[in-house]
Amino acid sequence: MDDPTTLTNKIAWETASQKHVREYDDLLAQAATGDSLIDIERDLLRDVLAHAPEVIHLQSGHGLDDPALVYAGARSVVGVDYSEVAVDAAQRRADELGVACRYIAATVPQHVPLPDASADLVYTGKGALIWMPDLDAWANEVVRLLRPAGHLFVYEAHPAVPLWTWDTDQPRIRPDRSYFATSHVNDTFPGNGAVEWQWNLGQIITAVVAAGMEVLHVGEYAEPFWRAGGVSAAAWDGRLPNSFSLLARRRASPPRLSTSTHLT
Repeated sequence: MDDPTTLTNKIAWETASQKHVREYDDLLAQAATGDSLIDIERDLLRDVLAHAPEVIHLQSGHGLDDPALVYAGARSVVGVDYSEVAVDAAQRRADELGVACRYIAATVPQHVPLPDASADLVYTGKGALIWMPDLDAWANEVVRLLRPAGHLFVYEAHPAVPLWTWDTDQPRIRPDRSYFATSHVNDTFPGNGAVEWQWNLGQIITAVVAAGMEVLHVGEYAEPFWRAGGVSAAAWDGRLPNSFSLLARRRASPPRLSTSTHLT
């Protein structure tokens, strides 16, 4: 059973996902262009997509990235999101566009109804890890879903982003936030009392490695993956980290972890 916070977040996300229905025509037009993937993603995924991977998109949200992945070379994409509203709207768009995308309403990572080793690439991010109360469970689920030598790709808000104010004159740190906090209540979109879990970059990388993946790339960027409409925050002017990317590959066998460390 989902924990109370996850259930509260699910309700908040269902409410927020009504936006995907209200703006259906605009999102359909965006999906048709395949422009949802940015240059950073295309560059890092070029070699992976060249092999026509079967992709699982965990926490697929509005689903705009999924047709883009197919247009860029993916054989198929399965999107998983816990919003029925988001899943239904994304499936309708995929059907209209005739792309090989299908969607499942399920909670990540507890209830993903897909078989072991069913993906060559697990793609996620753009506001996904903040909904994960258990990062180790998420990383282990990624490994379960990946075939040997399959890849994980994350393009996500930088863990420092919750600290930045949206002041326009100069960047400031919010006095009510900490980089090392476990969570905070979202007071912007999607709001409605949703709790965002916080994971610093070290925790994310450690969870990925401990689950049985090798990290191939980590990048940090000043450009945020999402900008609130009508806001021009000084924190976005190129001096602070606002997004990051991670590319990892599943090992053929899990790493052997020593129970003790010896210094020589």
